[in-house]
Amino acid sequence: MSTEQPQRIGQRDDPGMPRFAGPATFALLPRSEDIEHADIAVLGIPFDAGTSFRPGARFGPGHIREASRQLHPYHQIHDVYPFAVNQVADAGDLGVTPYDLDAAVASIEAAADRFAEAGTTLMTLGGDHTIALPLLRAVAKKHGPVAVLHFDAHLDTWDTNFGAPIWHGSPFRRASEEGLLDLSRCQHVGIRGGVYDRSELDDDAALGFQIIRSEDYQVRPVADIVRQIRDRLGGGPVYISIDIDVLDPAHAPGTGTPEVAGLTTRELFTTLRGLAGLNIVGADVVEVLPAYDHAALTGLAAAHTAWELIALMALTPSATAGAEAPSRPARPHR
Repeated sequence: MSTEQPQRIGQRDDPGMPRFAGPATFALLPRSEDIEHADIAVLGIPFDAGTSFRPGARFGPGHIREASRQLHPYHQIHDVYPFAVNQVADAGDLGVTPYDLDAAVASIEAAADRFAEAGTTLMTLGGDHTIALPLLRAVAKKHGPVAVLHFDAHLDTWDTNFGAPIWHGSPFRRASEEGLLDLSRCQHVGIRGGVYDRSELDDDAALGFQIIRSEDYQVRPVADIVRQIRDRLGGGPVYISIDIDVLDPAHAPGTGTPEVAGLTTRELFTTLRGLAGLNIVGADVVEVLPAYDHAALTGLAAAHTAWELIALMALTPSATAGAEAPSRPARPHR
């Protein structure tokens, strides 16, 4: 016997307002203040004080939202209406100081704690990759050590930079050192960025990560890569962190540390679509720099990546337990 799901409030559907007009909430979803409870909140964190190369990711959340206007309610590959399975809302941007990195990290963690206490899973839009550390701190308080599935051109397990222990190249080192990660279940995908010494790869392995390089997509079927990822992650809680520079600059030029010979959007999405059923407890899409974007290529890639992650969250065991998949989209708002 199935449990009937409550009707969710979905995307805007105003016949007098075309998609390209009006306020750009993510996917034209309701604001969090307009609903009673969000199962998933799309939260912008406009922070880039941890960057080591090009700045500008603080403008990423708004750019991604603007590029998300054309997202639709039905996922034809998964045969699911993600906004009908979970109540998804746009929580706006978190106000973080651009002048004090430690204070910013603390405020992000505190905000993430509040969402966790309310039973809301975060789909976060960055911002630079520094934000992954406070988000993982909040996730681990609720779920214990988690697996991290990390799509990126770079390892992001480096130590200090100019004496700073927390920056966008160190979130997963600090998370591993703090006991936030399940060291037997973490996986990088798309790695190809430069390293200074072989010891960096040894350190990365000791911190709990295995590596799937971008070159693997040239010689292995994507289905084989997906099997490796699923075997590594197992059945426990998973946090997915996606630096948009995992994509080749041809697909995502607007990013802070671009690296050539990256994944295509098709390779990224095919990989993500093979991960249905994972127990996803949080996710982020980071390092989108509008000033370096062209024709909104990066914004579109990031918006659709976040949509793919929200669709996966609709297929997690907790979202589907005891209920049939909705056969119609969520109730539109105007």
